[in-house]
Amino acid sequence: MRRRAVLGALGAFGATATAAPFSPASAATPAGTPEPVHPLGAAPDRPRPVGPVDQEVAAAHSIDYKALPQEAVGVDAEQLMTVHTEADVAGIRSALVAEVWKSADGRLPTALPEVEHDVAAPELPAFDGVRSIDRLTVRLPYGLSSVVFLLLPRRTAHGRFAFYHNGHGEEPSTMHRTAQALLDSGYGVLLFAMPLYHWNPRELEDPQDPSRKIVVESHNDLGPWETPQFSTLRFFLEPPAVVMNHVRRTYRPSSVQMIGLSGGGWATTVYPALDPRVTRSYPTAGSLPFYLRSAPPKPRPTTGDWEQRQDRHPAFYAIADFMDLYALGSVGEHRRQMQILNRFDECCFNGVGHRSYEAVVRQRVEAVGNGHWELLEDATHGDHTISPFALSVVLWDLDVQCGRLP
Repeated sequence: MRRRAVLGALGAFGATATAAPFSPASAATPAGTPEPVHPLGAAPDRPRPVGPVDQEVAAAHSIDYKALPQEAVGVDAEQLMTVHTEADVAGIRSALVAEVWKSADGRLPTALPEVEHDVAAPELPAFDGVRSIDRLTVRLPYGLSSVVFLLLPRRTAHGRFAFYHNGHGEEPSTMHRTAQALLDSGYGVLLFAMPLYHWNPRELEDPQDPSRKIVVESHNDLGPWETPQFSTLRFFLEPPAVVMNHVRRTYRPSSVQMIGLSGGGWATTVYPALDPRVTRSYPTAGSLPFYLRSAPPKPRPTTGDWEQRQDRHPAFYAIADFMDLYALGSVGEHRRQMQILNRFDECCFNGVGHRSYEAVVRQRVEAVGNGHWELLEDATHGDHTISPFALSVVLWDLDVQCGRLP
């Protein structure tokens, strides 16, 4: 599925945070001392932002964007979920991890990335308030590598970090706006791109001849590398796991948040389901349960790219459909997830089919009794982006709802 380019106005969002400033726990301490910002939770009564429906955008769209689709009729979403208890969460998570890494113990990898400190990063847009940038390189099977940039802010008063995950080649405006807002709020920010996109290389070793390199243009071309002994989902999910190991070992953050757009929204759904070290997650325009995949008005059907497709990864998605993945990303101490879907998204996962499962997932997580899940329907625009409104809600959630939490 092709992703359309995203244009968005840059915005500055000041926010504030709690606890002690992070500092490297290892001997390699980056130069400079962070300047403090105000503590998180400084305005606990600040109301949640409200974004009214853009009536001009709504008028340009058909009833398919405003009414429940036929695909939702007669579907008992409660019966599609297998998560009922925290024990279910642990068992399903272990099975998913075992499937991705073809392991017997169901444990995440313990590897660390290669680290280059204080690099120039011409691949990135210009950010303000950055103390230093590190380049983290994750070495993957078949000669693939994934590059992640770690941006440390000049000013902070807490130990929080945030992963931002971009999608299938979107222009950097959403990444820039979101990461800058997090930096302004004192977060250490890690910038991820999907395999083969942006600054990540496109070369893989030929699975039949490792001495030969093949340039792979699309995730949908990964078929030759998928075998009963190797899951190509590792290309997508191992980089955040390895980088998380580095961040936890080096900085000992009080918490790690994750936010992503499109394919990055898929990653921000699946990875927190596998790794409870992600405390709060905000996947945007990244997924729908399989029963709704033919429901979005544009494109129809929304099959998703290689990593999203049930027919390409039947064993993985047989363990958990997306509603269970939402729950797995939400359950745990101080954990919460807010799924963000754009009703009039120009690309994908649009419409209002999500209304057929929103209450089911939210109530199931409440019944488990440890964690929080909710859905934000954004009808303030017609783009494939994390809108300024959605970003303001994310920052409000982190600052006000979670301001006094780690």
